[in-house]
Parts: sequence; C-alpha cells; structure tokens
Amino acid sequence: KAMKKFRIIAPAVVLAALALFIYFRFYFVFGEGVKSGELNYVVYKGVIFKTYEGKLIQSIRVEDAAGLYENEFEFSVRDPELARRLMLEGGRSVELHYKEYFGALPWRGFTKFVVDSVVSSSPAPSRQGAAPAPGAGLSEL
Repeated sequence: KAMKKFRIIAPAVVLAALALFIYFRFYFVFGEGVKSGELNYVVYKGVIFKTYEGKLIQSIRVEDAAGLYENEFEFSVRDPELARRLMLEGGRSVELHYKEYFGALPWRGFTKFVVDSVVSSSPAPSRQGAAPAPGAGLSEL
C-alpha cells in the first residue's frame, strides 16, 4: 500500500518541481528597466523560429586617456509593430523599456532581454572626433 502511494506521489512531485523550474527559468520576469543609447539595428531572423533582434550602442564618456567607452545591449522584440517602428528608428538615440528573464525561449527571441516599448526617441547626438561624412570638405579643393 505504501509503494502504491509512492508511485502516485513521486511523479506528481517531480512534475510540480519541473513546472516550477520552467516557470522561473523562462517566464518569471527577473527585472525591468530602461536602457538608452543609439539604436544600431533591428532585424528579423531565424531558421525555425523567426524573431526580431536588435542592438543598442551605449556610449559613456569618461575623462581619461580612452575618452569614450561603448557597451552593446542586445535584445529581442516580440511585438511586430514595435519591431517595425524600431527598424525606422535606426541610428537615433532611443530609450527602450525591457523585461529581463533568466533564460531565452527560441520563439521569444535569442536573448533574455525583451523590449516591450519605446520610452523616447530623438536624433543621435553628433560624436566629436568621429570620421567626417563622405564628401565633407571637398568644396575647399
């Protein structure tokens, strides 16, 4: 009789533990926040699961020999309308609201960061010391 109870209870405990693991690993929102920087790109890609993936370049000016540090924030976008809007914002300075999960799901995106809205958008500030635009300064010749 005890063995019969064990055969019923043990699989139920294992299934409950597996369900909790899957929930916390892939569906529990670990953190939320806003990242700002210059939107590098948003693309639609994938072999089996097509997802929208993007990259934000965060520049930090530091008063030392190097002068400028850049950090890349790679993210996924679930909403096709938001992804299309971001595709048109390439090269602009944006603030993106995101949710962070412990793990990525193939149908949600390649990263554990999922952008769900644009907080603000403005033209990217010009960088001092950046290479001149093609053709710039030719009028002086």
